[in-house]
Amino acid sequence: MSTAFFTDPACLTHLTPNGHPERAERLRAILSALEAPEFAALDRRVAPPAPESELRRCHPQAYLDQIRAAVPAEGIVQLDPDTWVSPGSWQAALSGLGALIGALDVVMAGEAANAFAAIRPPGHHAETARPMGFCLFGNIAIAAKRALDHHGLSRVAVVDFDVHHGNGTQDLLWNEARCLFVSSHQMPLWPGTGAADEVGAHGTVLNVPLAPGTDGAAFREIYEAQVFPRLDDFAPELVLISAGFDAHVADPLAQLALREEDFDWVTRRLCDIAERHAKGRVVSVLEGGYDLEALAASCAAHVRVLMERGA
Repeated sequence: MSTAFFTDPACLTHLTPNGHPERAERLRAILSALEAPEFAALDRRVAPPAPESELRRCHPQAYLDQIRAAVPAEGIVQLDPDTWVSPGSWQAALSGLGALIGALDVVMAGEAANAFAAIRPPGHHAETARPMGFCLFGNIAIAAKRALDHHGLSRVAVVDFDVHHGNGTQDLLWNEARCLFVSSHQMPLWPGTGAADEVGAHGTVLNVPLAPGTDGAAFREIYEAQVFPRLDDFAPELVLISAGFDAHVADPLAQLALREEDFDWVTRRLCDIAERHAKGRVVSVLEGGYDLEALAASCAAHVRVLMERGA
């Protein structure tokens, strides 16, 4: 077995204004880090762009039409205070989702032990009919729905350790009893959602607010006490990860204090959960992370663990 790695050059064509934190250089930094000799064994694959039918697993057609109509022929257009589109954005979004679906499908087919999709724009802030926080479509929620409805699973877990609450994923999976959504995130912090009493229509949402300044030791204690027992109780048949690396101490957009070794640790422990309940099946997708050096190093640590487990 192996670790499958999916990305798509189209993801670099989604442009944002100069100085915007979610920029193409993020993906370039990750791709450069993963060219190191230690990552030579990655099973590098390309998937076709997602069809619109995959978007409709979570988003209404009217919303898709709205986003497509907003994409300009030239220049860049602002959708909200944080979110922009450029001529390449629609294709970038479809190609990125296609990469994630490809990662899911090869793991479900048993062709890879686990997989990572390095894509942009990110997705975990996009709500049912609202772009937010650099995100256009709810990539990880769509993947969860595909795992349930296309691959026939009964229980899927989504774990989001991005520093910002995955409000979009929560919105899209709020009524989905077959999916456990776990988000750890700094609070207070944008977008202001993610309180512990937000539990979903079926009690399948677990929000874990973290105080500014939370370091790796405290992060690990909280995951041991709250997150891992809940995942074990749920016994997922697949673990999906919203892998945001902006909880790193060097990140400019928040105030948590994790380091590369903490992302290594949480990845290992989530792989342990998957080995106990899900035949080791883990599919991870890039979300945030805005200090290029910290992002590249943290992402490399994450992928390194996946490769060790997939060997």
